[in-house]
Amino acid sequence: MSFAVAIQMDPIENIDINADSTFALALEAQRRGSGLFHYLPQDLVFKNGRLYARVRPLEVRRERGNHFTLGSPEMLDLATMDIVLMRQDPPFDMAYITATHLLEHIVADTLVVNDPAEVRNAPEKLFVTHFPDLMPPTLITADRQEIVAFREEHRDIILKPLFGNGGAGVFHIRPDDENLNALLEMFTILYREPVIVQRYIPEVRKGDKRIILVDGEPVGAVLRVPPDGEARANLHVGARAEKTTLTKREHEICAAIGPTLKEKGLVFVGIDVLGDYLTEINVTSPTGIQEIDRFDGISIASMVWDAIERRFGERHRT
Repeated sequence: MSFAVAIQMDPIENIDINADSTFALALEAQRRGSGLFHYLPQDLVFKNGRLYARVRPLEVRRERGNHFTLGSPEMLDLATMDIVLMRQDPPFDMAYITATHLLEHIVADTLVVNDPAEVRNAPEKLFVTHFPDLMPPTLITADRQEIVAFREEHRDIILKPLFGNGGAGVFHIRPDDENLNALLEMFTILYREPVIVQRYIPEVRKGDKRIILVDGEPVGAVLRVPPDGEARANLHVGARAEKTTLTKREHEICAAIGPTLKEKGLVFVGIDVLGDYLTEINVTSPTGIQEIDRFDGISIASMVWDAIERRFGERHRT
């Protein structure tokens, strides 16, 4: 199928074409004959009960330094699009939440991937709390006494902001570390939300696993190995990507969460698994598909578009 596709994303000129998942999705849509339009979240305009965006026609190609062409801007009623891809990167802040509310105005006419209401209801570090049997020991609170008690129980902990992303603001607090109070003071200044505290999982030294699920089914994974002296396994902070396969436990995790993801219209999801534990469910702008494609000789973007086509067909048969 070919569609009219609007992509809500960050500035396309800044992306890494060999790592960016949105670029891979755009290439695959274009290969299938779809027409593409690009716009930024700040280009959304709600007026007279309709949602518009100042879009620009988009062409993409895998040529470093010459990977896109944008046409002239035009104001477009997004309800006239077949598909809208909501693909801007976090932070998951009020601007992000506002965009989900605005996109809800078009879901009766246009398939939005992922479903905006469900994206809003699924912050990655909070959504995972609905699967407590899969999580490491976890505390979410602004209560300093509770945090101190959690540290006394688990000794070795990870402290991070509840709505952070890309490994920013993640601290490993060892049993002899004297910086906990200072860090909590800093977090209080920087954030209004509670913090999330988890028992440190030493398996992180061997890497954590990003697993991609398409319509609730696992389709591939990449191991992210942190550099020496680093407790974060994010590719953004220097982790090394390695080929991997799913363990029995990881298949169990995917089977436990997959039906919920599919039911909620979360077509394209990336989960993070560390040791035997599910740590995050990323429904905003999952990454990692290009690394997995290169390791496994597959095309996850093609799988995502197959799933989108199925959902589009089901909507129009009803």
